[in-house]
Amino acid sequence: MRKKPRLRFWQLWNMSFGYVGIQFGFALQNANVSRIFETLGARVDEIPILWIAGPVSGLLVQPIVGYLSDRTWNRLGRRKPYFLVGAILASLALLVMPNSPALWFAASMLWIMDASINLTMEPMRAFVGDMLPDEQRTMGFAVQTFFIGASSVVGSLMPYLLTNWFHFANTAPEGQVPESVKWSFYCGGAVYLLAVLWTIFSVREYSPEEQEAFHSQASAADGKAEADLTLDAGKYRVSAVLLLAGGLVGSFVIRQLSWDQGLYILSFGACCYGVLQWVAARRYAAGKKRGLVELMHDLNHMPPAMKQLALAQMFTWFALFAFFIYSTAAVTSYHFGSSDPRSEAYNLGANWVGVLMSVYNGVAALVAFLLPVMARRTSRVTTHVVCLVIGGAGLCSMGFFRQPGLLIVSMAALGVAWASLLTMPYAILSSVVPYRKMGVYMGMFNFFIVVPQILASALLGLLVRTVFHGHAIDALVMGGISMVVAALLMLRVRDEGAAA
Repeated sequence: MRKKPRLRFWQLWNMSFGYVGIQFGFALQNANVSRIFETLGARVDEIPILWIAGPVSGLLVQPIVGYLSDRTWNRLGRRKPYFLVGAILASLALLVMPNSPALWFAASMLWIMDASINLTMEPMRAFVGDMLPDEQRTMGFAVQTFFIGASSVVGSLMPYLLTNWFHFANTAPEGQVPESVKWSFYCGGAVYLLAVLWTIFSVREYSPEEQEAFHSQASAADGKAEADLTLDAGKYRVSAVLLLAGGLVGSFVIRQLSWDQGLYILSFGACCYGVLQWVAARRYAAGKKRGLVELMHDLNHMPPAMKQLALAQMFTWFALFAFFIYSTAAVTSYHFGSSDPRSEAYNLGANWVGVLMSVYNGVAALVAFLLPVMARRTSRVTTHVVCLVIGGAGLCSMGFFRQPGLLIVSMAALGVAWASLLTMPYAILSSVVPYRKMGVYMGMFNFFIVVPQILASALLGLLVRTVFHGHAIDALVMGGISMVVAALLMLRVRDEGAAA
């Protein structure tokens, strides 16, 4: 069996450079979409349900793209065709989003933008596993984290920079997005496409024959596993009936108790999963073992370490999505004293949110290259636990600091957790999943990012309106507590790969 060669630093650099564009667009989205929604008339408690586009598109797109890219090979390669299509679509969405004429149109554009970002992002995660030997994967994901942090600094700061350095208008008539935000998105579209094209044309993917040579022993085991694929059709049918019944009963209860309409998404999700279970059982009974049957089998037979990581991921991403959704509303109202998108104080606060996001991403870029060193001296699990505790403390501190300047400390702590979150779970995961299914398992791992995002979108609006009495800052404190819980759950994870 041939061993994958170690790549030089500049090869690692070119391989992950596309993340400059991906994260530039993602940073613009995180820092400004809530602002666009509020500008177009959304109430603060409506924002979470409008953000549902991101997690739902990720839930659908990433596993399917992962499955397809595992089986693709053409003139561009295995993963690169998906990079290209996703980059073109995401760039177009970034150009259109700030010109949305109405709230419903902006929400629709968020769906398209997020689906396109996911189309690029998932294969680029699997790309690291494809190209690097196990002992280099922590460094490979750390390079991605550096690009994510560095490009997010600029992306998050764009409206602030255009306002203060280039004197673009930072306010606009009611219902219109300021010029500073519009031109930030235009720049983001160009950067996204150019950065992804750099990776496409500067990196040669290993051919299927080379991959087989690198994984000859694993290939035999994987092939036997695929041949032996079995699915308990009866159990799947029972599960499908229970899920469908649970979803329908849940919808009835939500309606009768007049709970938040966002909770319907959870019931709808249960019904959809039940339908997929039923269809998979029917296809298997008909002798078909590809497509949906294989996806459902893989989902129900994840490696143990992946299951352990999944629970910690869910609590971590619930915390982060609370921050993404409510950072603008919390900072503008709690620290700047205004909830009116037309006021100067509100728009100063919204710009400050961009500065804060640039801080945590900048810290993440700096911390990224320290993580492999810390992991070698301790372990990948220990490194991640420490970073999550620091990040949780940072989110909680936002409820205690009243001066906007002190939030830089909070964001520095969150940046440490962000750096680890983008590196350690993926490094651990890439060491325990079969190489032939690197894409599909990376896509499925996104379930445990998406599900907590759906929960956050469905529950946070209700909590802020009722339990927190309209105080968005309390949602961020709850997020900090959730991140500490994630750190405790990480202690259960068994890292089966090298902490390189």
